[in-house]
Amino acid sequence: MANPTIEQLQNDERFELITKLKHQQIKEFVIQQLSSESKVIRIYKIYQFLMILSGMIFLGRSVILAFEANLLPLKNSLGSLLFSFTFLIIIHELLHGIALKFVGAKKINFGGYLKKFIFYAEADRLVLNKKQFALVALTPLIVIQLITLGGVVLFFHQAQIYFWIILMSSHSLFCAGDIGLLSVFYKHKDSDIFTYDVKAEKTSYYFRRK
Repeated sequence: MANPTIEQLQNDERFELITKLKHQQIKEFVIQQLSSESKVIRIYKIYQFLMILSGMIFLGRSVILAFEANLLPLKNSLGSLLFSFTFLIIIHELLHGIALKFVGAKKINFGGYLKKFIFYAEADRLVLNKKQFALVALTPLIVIQLITLGGVVLFFHQAQIYFWIILMSSHSLFCAGDIGLLSVFYKHKDSDIFTYDVKAEKTSYYFRRK
């Protein structure tokens, strides 16, 4: 069944607006969502804890090895952090863009607020349902997780494993916004939820079918 149009969402009494989110307020909104106890948030928190713990262990070990004159693990660790906070951000958003194309977007827009460290990909006025939004939100998490796991396996007994472990760990932080926005759909799990972005307003709208 096709998604409702924006006009139907706005004017049809079968739908009601549940969230209007300015993109500048995404960080605060995500923090609020991550404080909830929904199943998807609990799973993500466990995943994030394990990833951060792994990253800290390997980063700490690379520092210890550097004091023992083995600098290669530390070089890989620092290189991974540099890559994470530069190129990985671009790759993450491009993967969102590819997923948006897959669900029917004709044009993708990218934006961000550097001071808040918020970056996003959007398709202006494209209505998404739960399954479509989940695909868009989770594509970077799944793809980069698989790539980094491949790197860990490939370089398991080499210093490059530090690069891949810390990359995996860093990226888990980047997915917080995606999970926070996705949790809106699970907060209203008994209803059909639809969302769309309006580029000119820099705003996302979430509607529920009554």
